[in-house]
Amino acid sequence: MAKKYDYLIVGTGLFGAVCADLLKAQGRTIMMIDKRDHIGGNVYTESVKGINVHKYGAHIFHTNNKRVWDYVNSFVEFNRYTNSPVANYKGRLYNLPFNMNTFYQMWGVKTPAEAQAKIEEQKAQYHIDEPRNLEEQAISLIGKDIYEALIKGYTQKQWGRACTDLPAFIIKRLPLRFTFDNNYFNDRYQGIPEGGYTALIEKMIEGCDVRLGVDYLSDRESYDAMADRVIYTGEIDRFFSYQYGHLQYRTVSFETELLEGVANYQGNAVVNYTEAEVPYTRIIEHKHFEFGTQPDTVISREYSKEWQPGDEPYYPVNDDKNSALYAQYKELADQQTKVIFGGRLAEYKYYDMDKVIMSAIEMVEKM
Repeated sequence: MAKKYDYLIVGTGLFGAVCADLLKAQGRTIMMIDKRDHIGGNVYTESVKGINVHKYGAHIFHTNNKRVWDYVNSFVEFNRYTNSPVANYKGRLYNLPFNMNTFYQMWGVKTPAEAQAKIEEQKAQYHIDEPRNLEEQAISLIGKDIYEALIKGYTQKQWGRACTDLPAFIIKRLPLRFTFDNNYFNDRYQGIPEGGYTALIEKMIEGCDVRLGVDYLSDRESYDAMADRVIYTGEIDRFFSYQYGHLQYRTVSFETELLEGVANYQGNAVVNYTEAEVPYTRIIEHKHFEFGTQPDTVISREYSKEWQPGDEPYYPVNDDKNSALYAQYKELADQQTKVIFGGRLAEYKYYDMDKVIMSAIEMVEKM
């Protein structure tokens, strides 16, 4: 493969797509490759009966960064979707995040003062001054009833560990409101791209050469020869042939079902199942992200599980062991002169979408 491009971008997810768009605007020539058979990485949406299905789990765009919001809206228009999930615990429904609706559903209280008094009464029973784990942290913030019903089972399914074995910091920023506000995010801007995220990525990478179903690391030398520089967005430990060992992740599997003749399955885009006995963490009904009126619907049950080599990596396990291991790989990455590392997998970091975009913008500006 003769040298032909200024940049080879490995991965067509958000980070790679933003880099491609900005470099293209500078007049750079770009080749993008992806080991999957589609563009978009984990934000990829595919159309099923006119419904944009979030193939790798729900992605809800939210940000306080006007620069990022204006940037994404320059490609496609975003709708007014507001994330207001519902929790199902043993057949009873509760609004999320924890707010006056939740407190009324749980205890029948009607005023902020009544809700605060109920929470303080429950917290006082435990005398927790310095929470040692997630369970103690949650009880010290919200009391026992909500912890037992809406946090404990869901969290244990999500992480595959008892709440007493999880660090307190995971839940330190527990959303808690004494207003009747079901909006999960506090960010100023929120929505879903009209036509799905694939439409957004297509616009970003328009004009770039793209090859799909290509594994960069299977023939790295040849692909490197195609361009002056490489932007790598894949797993950092895989890039270095796991020479220090595997970084750990939590992964997610999906059971997606087309329900023909069912116009509305659950009445909300996101319903969490918080009891431990239900094996999945939540059900997504995709059409509600875009206020769909199709006669059919598509739902996805999500199952969180321990990652094994070969599984799709989703959430980094940022404990002390994995952080130390990543630091070793980061040291190797910093020694690279031709390859630039960026994005969720290359930086072993959980990123909200707006933070991914801003990170890519800042990286290109530095270059």
